[in-house]
This record gives sequence, structure tokens and C-alpha cells, in this order.
Amino acid sequence: MPDITAIAALPYAFDFDPAHCALLMIDMQRDFLEPGGFGEALGNDVSLLRRTIAPSIRLLTAWRAAGLLAIHTREGHRPDLSDLPEAKRVRGRGPVTIGDAGPMGRILVRGEPGHDIIPELYPAPGEPVIDKPGKGAFHATDLHAILQNRGITQLVVTGVTTEVCVNTTVREANDRGYDCLVLEDCTGSYFPDFHAAGLAMIRAQGGIFGWVGQSADVVTAIGRRGG
Repeated sequence: MPDITAIAALPYAFDFDPAHCALLMIDMQRDFLEPGGFGEALGNDVSLLRRTIAPSIRLLTAWRAAGLLAIHTREGHRPDLSDLPEAKRVRGRGPVTIGDAGPMGRILVRGEPGHDIIPELYPAPGEPVIDKPGKGAFHATDLHAILQNRGITQLVVTGVTTEVCVNTTVREANDRGYDCLVLEDCTGSYFPDFHAAGLAMIRAQGGIFGWVGQSADVVTAIGRRGG
């Protein structure tokens, strides 16, 4: 019999099947979350993203203790920028752009300090890290192949930012047949209104893209399973 636990969520309970579920932590990168990083240099309040760290630590700790699959993503480009579309590079018309020198190395370039995941949530050995050149974690990556090879049909989704990379990834996952539970307290945006709207879009119309819940309920479900 499947080991399924109903987790409180909107628009209705999420049937959590840990044997076929992965935790997907999206773009918890230093340049986005740390004071002095590129995000703050653009005038953003990084505390709005950093509030996600503590609940994400608790969730990841419980997830690992249960022996479940955790996957991490990083948005960034090859050092030669050969995978960077010109349209993405010039959009925004800012004084600096992708590939330029930033507070923590070249902006959104793989291998630079700012591109890496924050120490608090750093991947453990054996946890896949998906380096993605776009907003969605499925575009131009092997994420779908990894999930299929592991028999994954569900994703618990956390990370930043809610309205951009989280929302894009959830929509991509939905089109590929995955059920996604997005955790409100483990996702964040520099713009609170966008965070709220992004979550509302996911759960609208009976869960058109997925479910929205809280990390504490997932941690409780994992603990109940272990007990």
C-alpha cells in the first residue's frame, strides 16, 4: 500500500506520497539572498527573501533525515556566456548586466561566489544540483530525466522568487505531469504583492498549477511517517 499522508493545503489537501516525491529548492543563491549581493545592489530588501531560510532549514533537515530526495537549482550562465540570449542580457537596461562584475563576482555566471547556494542550505553530497540558464528549472536541463529515473511524480517546491523562477518551474512541472506543493513560508519575493499573487495563481481554479501549503505541515507529515 502507498504511504500517503494528506497535508493541509489550498485549494484542498495534498496527498503526499514520499516514495515518489522530491524536494525542489529553487535558486537559494548568495547573490539573491545575502546582504551585499547583486539583489541588494539593485535596491532590493533581501530580508524579504531571507525570511525563507529558517523554515527551509527545518524542512531540509527533516527531509534528509527521512532519506528523501532533495534537488537544488541555480540560475546562471556559462563563463563564456554562450548560453545567454542577447534579449535576456540587455533587458532591463541597467548599468550592469549578466556577466559584468558584481559584488560577488561576475553576475549570474557559473562558478562565481554569488552564483553559489547559500551556506545554510548548501547541497549535501549526492543531492543533485541543476544549473539552469533560464527561469524554469526544466528548460535546457536534465531535471526531467533525473525525476523520471527516480520515479518521482510529486514535487515540494521552495525557493525564490515566487513570481519568477518558482512560478515558471511549477508551470513547467504541471505541463509534464507533476503534482506540485508550493510552500508559502519557504518561498519569497522582493515584492510582497507579487509573492501573494504568484501563490494565488498556482492554487486558483481548483489548483490549476498546484497546491499551496506550509512547511510545518510537511515536517509533521514526515515525522508521522517516521514514527
